[in-house]
Amino acid sequence: MPVLASGVLNNVLVCPVCGEELLLADRSLRCANRHTFDMARQGYAGLLTGGMRAGSADTAEMVRSRAAFLGAGHYAPLARAVAGAVAECCPPDGTLLDAGAGTGYYLATALEAVPGARGLALDVSKFALRQAARAHPRVSAATWDVWRPLPVRSGSVDVVLNVFAPRNGPEFHRVLRPGGALVVLTPTPGHLAELRGAAGLLTVDEAKEERLRRSLGDRFRPESEQRVEFRATLGAEDVANLVLMGPSAHHVDPDELRRRTERLTVPFPVTVSCRITVFRAA
Repeated sequence: MPVLASGVLNNVLVCPVCGEELLLADRSLRCANRHTFDMARQGYAGLLTGGMRAGSADTAEMVRSRAAFLGAGHYAPLARAVAGAVAECCPPDGTLLDAGAGTGYYLATALEAVPGARGLALDVSKFALRQAARAHPRVSAATWDVWRPLPVRSGSVDVVLNVFAPRNGPEFHRVLRPGGALVVLTPTPGHLAELRGAAGLLTVDEAKEERLRRSLGDRFRPESEQRVEFRATLGAEDVANLVLMGPSAHHVDPDELRRRTERLTVPFPVTVSCRITVFRAA
């Protein structure tokens, strides 16, 4: 089972109830105060036992669509660019924390670029973590809401990876070692622009980058930035998966989204436009 092979759980995770060290034994994680969290048969740790924000988790259908779309390779240039950024700032035997990891696609690609590193995937969706736990032999996975204090030992992480996900600046800073790196992938206003009007996707706020920097406060300093932009040509199934895998699926009825995508002429070209920013913990 991937989660047992990596060793991250015993070295990085702490009890979300009392903060004591968690140790893996008999398919459960336990702390000295006897708080116990079961390992799901799919390979992830079930730490999130309550208090999840309603509507925040990816559904089974969203995860199926995401796995199909990413598996087709349409975002492979993004994943390679993220992996390159991680490789430049992660020690050979480092620990990567993917906060809001989804299916683990970007984390797995990053681990391929740093052969000795280990990865921890945190996500609120159990459906996503079923895939993340098996995304790579050096990935461990656990359910968690990134907005809450992270069940991770202070100063135990070399790189925090944050891809299209919520950012908890104070917690990212706490879990990073001094001088550790935060690698963030965000969409630009031009990302998937051709689909926004045609399929009714949520728009990208032009002030998103400014808000990102404000949310990190004085805990991080920007180190580098690169823009990754390319064209992808999508078939009908690709378009449907792209629309159904993202946040718009929480706001528009899936059947309505399908009706909108079915009206599009395929093959359908779209612009993929994102920004990768590397921050250093101050």
